[in-house]
Amino acid sequence: MGEWNEEERAAGMTQDKTPDGQSDWEAVIEAVLFTMGHPVELRQLAAAIGQCEGIAQQVTEKLQERYRRENRGMQIIALEDSYQMTTKAEYYENLIRVAATPKKQVLTEVVLETLSIIAYKQPVTKTEISRIRGVSSDHAVNRLVEYGLVYEAGRMDAPGRPALFATTEEFLRRFGLGSVTDLPTILPEEEAEIEQEVEEELGVLPDDDRQEKRERVDDGRNEEQSAPEDNKDQVF
Repeated sequence: MGEWNEEERAAGMTQDKTPDGQSDWEAVIEAVLFTMGHPVELRQLAAAIGQCEGIAQQVTEKLQERYRRENRGMQIIALEDSYQMTTKAEYYENLIRVAATPKKQVLTEVVLETLSIIAYKQPVTKTEISRIRGVSSDHAVNRLVEYGLVYEAGRMDAPGRPALFATTEEFLRRFGLGSVTDLPTILPEEEAEIEQEVEEELGVLPDDDRQEKRERVDDGRNEEQSAPEDNKDQVF
């Protein structure tokens, strides 16, 4: 422990603290410096431990010396009347290695579903994606942008000018596609069936309407099966 002058000792005694509690003050200052990240003025450190600036400076310098003595990865530096906790310069290269490591990209079912909608409907707004999915898709779209699979392709000429999203070249590379025209074709009856299933799951159709949609889908299948051979591969 360092020497305490009479003013500092008196100040410490009036705050229900004695010089023997300096380790507690060090812990408080350490927490403040770590949390703030940027330089913290001495007067603020003094307020944090409830002591005068002289005591705060002495406690901070003791903590600073401890970091040097124990060879920590962090250090406390003095900047005029402020102190800051920083990483030691000799460890910058190690930090760069970690930062350069690619993040593991996990495409959950929700993210894949959102990506599929964007791929087939692009360019498309978040509102339209959410309408199709039946739930908010902001998080999924933001994640796809972060992964580099989707980007903001422009703005719709409408009130609020909502952003339009489309797939990137990285999306094509990732899924082995030459262009978006290489995406698997969804037949009209398949699209109707998917739409029906989604609407039933969301409970947005009355029972009579659901039955009517089923009949329309079945009629479409029957017409395809009875069509001439030379028209089977034609998609309308």
